[in-house]
Amino acid sequence: MKIRKLVRDKIPKIIRADGKIPITHIASAPEFRKALLEKLKEEVKEFMQERNTSELVDILEVVYACGLELNTSPKKLELLRKEKVTKRGSFTKRIILDKVGEKNNS
Repeated sequence: MKIRKLVRDKIPKIIRADGKIPITHIASAPEFRKALLEKLKEEVKEFMQERNTSELVDILEVVYACGLELNTSPKKLELLRKEKVTKRGSFTKRIILDKVGEKNNS
């Protein structure tokens, strides 16, 4: 059965412990970047279906890996997130923007 997707580092060991043989390779940098984006889509889709914290954690792990690809640590991502919250807010107030009207210049 061919799968060809990015998996967590310990998955091959877990597969071997289950008595199976994982066939793997180490991704090149371009292949890894592409696989990360595919993995992000996969995890977001799973979260939208399952709506649980386990899937949310999977998304976070992929986001951290994407950050490292951009030379940005999880700690730095959190700092940048907090800066953005300070400047633009968060989503805690649940505001939905319905329309933007034109400014009355009279």
